[in-house]
Amino acid sequence: MPEMPEIEILRRELERDISGKKIKSVEATTMKSLGRYKTKKQFADLIEGKKILGVERRGPYLVMKLEGGEAVVMELGYSAQLVRAKGGRGAVPKGTQITFTFTQGGLLRLVDTKGESELFVHPLVELAGLPEVAELGIDPLESAMSWIDFWRVIDKKNGKLKSLLTDRTVLCGIGPVYSDEILFAAGLRHDRESGRLTEQEVRRFYRAIVETMHDAVKYHQSAAAQSARTSGDAFDEEHSEHLKVYERDGQSCRRCRHQIVKVKLGTKNTYFCDACQV
Repeated sequence: MPEMPEIEILRRELERDISGKKIKSVEATTMKSLGRYKTKKQFADLIEGKKILGVERRGPYLVMKLEGGEAVVMELGYSAQLVRAKGGRGAVPKGTQITFTFTQGGLLRLVDTKGESELFVHPLVELAGLPEVAELGIDPLESAMSWIDFWRVIDKKNGKLKSLLTDRTVLCGIGPVYSDEILFAAGLRHDRESGRLTEQEVRRFYRAIVETMHDAVKYHQSAAAQSARTSGDAFDEEHSEHLKVYERDGQSCRRCRHQIVKVKLGTKNTYFCDACQV
């Protein structure tokens, strides 16, 4: 799914644009995103005619709060977009899975060509009990824990830092992009063991997590505010200028001028500076 900064930007945009609107109709072109239901109508009947009270985030999940106590929970695929449109008879984007039409006019479409997203309805007050939500670890955009408490969490895992960063039961919403950026900011290699970090390195690591994620929201929000790009466009050119190592292999490190390298870890690439990350 998109990483946490992109999800948070989506939440803020949707909160502004669709809060207070009433859902007139829901159309699904396929059942790919509705795996918990037997029919498209079964899903649509739960939410048609209901007013949207707001949009919140539970870790990497977007939650559309509805009147009556229900909520539409959205887990977006990595290439998914939420496209807002004025309506009419324009061409429907390829890969459109779900279309919400509002009584006040306008549409919200879930576009996911790979069909990796999932939507379902659940009582809002019971969300914390959902296995998908209950298993989530630290939310780096919301958590106010101390670095000592953070040290206790990662010390129990004692795994490689890259794997720890992308484990949603430890830290939710961090993927291949920001894990590499966090490790660069902390000056730590991806294959360091969390149980072998010094106190100073733990402090630096935790600070890098918090600052990198908050800066990503700030930079992306600033870029998004200057244009009418579709919600969900994650790594635009302006935002990419703030990335220090991700997909910069062969280029000079902005800290020490050595070359950024790329290695394969499982099925994913990792980008880092072999000189100043230790």
